[in-house]
Amino acid sequence: MSTNIKRRNFLKNSLFVAGGIVLAPNIISCSSDNEDFAIQIPPNLIENNFNQGVASFDPTNNQVIIWTRYESSAASVQLVWQLATDSNFTEVIREGEVTTDASRDYTIAIEVKDLEAGLKLYYRFVQITNEDVSPIGETLTFAENIAEAKLAVASCANYAYGYFNVYQAIANSDADVVVHLGDYIYEYGPDTYGSFRTPVPAGEIISMDDYRARYRQYRSDDQLKELHRRKPFICVWDDHEITNDAYVDGAENHQDNEGDYGVRKQVALQVYSEYLPNTTNIADNAIIYRNLKIGNLIDLIMLDTRIIGRDKQLAYADYTTAQGINFQAFQTDLLDTSRSMLGQQQKNWLMNQVSGSNANWQIIGQQVLMGKMMMPVELLNLLGLLLSEIGANGSASPETFAAFQNTITSLVAIKLRVAQGDPTVTTEELARVNNVAPYNLDAWDGYYMEREEILTGFENKNVVVLAGDTHNAWYSNLTTNSGVTVGVEVATSSVSSPGLERYLGLDNTAELEQALQVLINDLEYLNASERGYMKLTVNAGEIKTDWYYVDSVTETTFSTQLKNSITI
Repeated sequence: MSTNIKRRNFLKNSLFVAGGIVLAPNIISCSSDNEDFAIQIPPNLIENNFNQGVASFDPTNNQVIIWTRYESSAASVQLVWQLATDSNFTEVIREGEVTTDASRDYTIAIEVKDLEAGLKLYYRFVQITNEDVSPIGETLTFAENIAEAKLAVASCANYAYGYFNVYQAIANSDADVVVHLGDYIYEYGPDTYGSFRTPVPAGEIISMDDYRARYRQYRSDDQLKELHRRKPFICVWDDHEITNDAYVDGAENHQDNEGDYGVRKQVALQVYSEYLPNTTNIADNAIIYRNLKIGNLIDLIMLDTRIIGRDKQLAYADYTTAQGINFQAFQTDLLDTSRSMLGQQQKNWLMNQVSGSNANWQIIGQQVLMGKMMMPVELLNLLGLLLSEIGANGSASPETFAAFQNTITSLVAIKLRVAQGDPTVTTEELARVNNVAPYNLDAWDGYYMEREEILTGFENKNVVVLAGDTHNAWYSNLTTNSGVTVGVEVATSSVSSPGLERYLGLDNTAELEQALQVLINDLEYLNASERGYMKLTVNAGEIKTDWYYVDSVTETTFSTQLKNSITI
């Protein structure tokens, strides 16, 4: 059966600005009697030239973004898009025609506004001349008075490290939407950070063509393509969408011979906006922080902890002397009140969003760990030595491993005695467990005073912070320096990137996981060795967080297992 779409009822837009989104307000009517303006959609369309499939983004109760890319070498391509309430497209509620070209790598992103709430929606794209049709995408709008929402949370998908089995597990789940916390792609070349699959192009990505080629490869992956087809995404970037350990005007993995960092960053952000559009990058593709309201149930507050305002990370190596780490100098810099991860404008916006929220829950989607990971300095020094030896030699010496394990055992025993009120604990033993320093300076631990300001603003709200980045799963209480618990943080493992099991060369991380839960005061749960995702089931009274893991990322057959749950 063919479908007639009237030209005079189209929203016609040519995309002249790369990275832009076409806005699609209501189409007036599709029932004109004048057939002179009708476009005939061919009845026998072939799924062809939509090699990266379809995707949808940023659903709310009244709008959603739909996306595709068309394979072409023509100067420009005209596509028809349709949004329907049935998969046969007999009940089309919106439709239009749009033009794309090489300036945005032949991608299309259309923000469809003023939709009804609580809809299950289907969408497709058609190239009339060639009789090509895209796969049929599925998306939604949330109900205004939604009673429950299910959010799958993912991050850190390294193509070179394995198959995207975690994405397939999410596609098969009952999640409504995917919240992706960054490291959607990795910038490295072959055999640099993983060698199971070969990334394209054959080298580290720096130019616009490079970034586009890498996104095309990721989006051609069958498992990721199917997840995008079936579920809408809400995304923020982390560092690898640009380059490792990025900050506002530089990055660890950007060298002088790779050109100007500012140019590289702008290229990366433009291509990101082409492939992962959101409701903020219409005017400025450097702005990604936003609040997506899911009925009255959730204010989903998405942050940028990488690009817009982050000061350069501190590094223990910069404070190392012949006598060891100069902790006095380090602490002076750590407690500098001017150090920022968010930048002043984004921080003010965040505080206003949280304080002004009337939703049942304020869920903050961001990249790096906010919970305090304060580790005994004695253990931290040995951990640094362990990582240094593994980095230099491929493994640590037996003596270093033995010292690391003995130290963990000893410190845990002391901490447990302290918790039990053992009066025989000596002053020296207390110093061993109480002399602590931040474990990860790339996370909020390295931005100590700004975190304290933000945590104080969480008081009297129902705040849950989401995190990714570390490739490990965590659950921590969020406490101020005065000891007040103001929220919780739940962090997801990675899709494929390796965790502590690889970095520390451990066959079994169970002892380490248990030890860190004892030694780090606010830490309640850690999985340091498995790849997976989180699912948050949210209703007005509680949030249930489930951690799911796959048993392999190097085999195409795998199983998924629920291994831990907590209720907030």
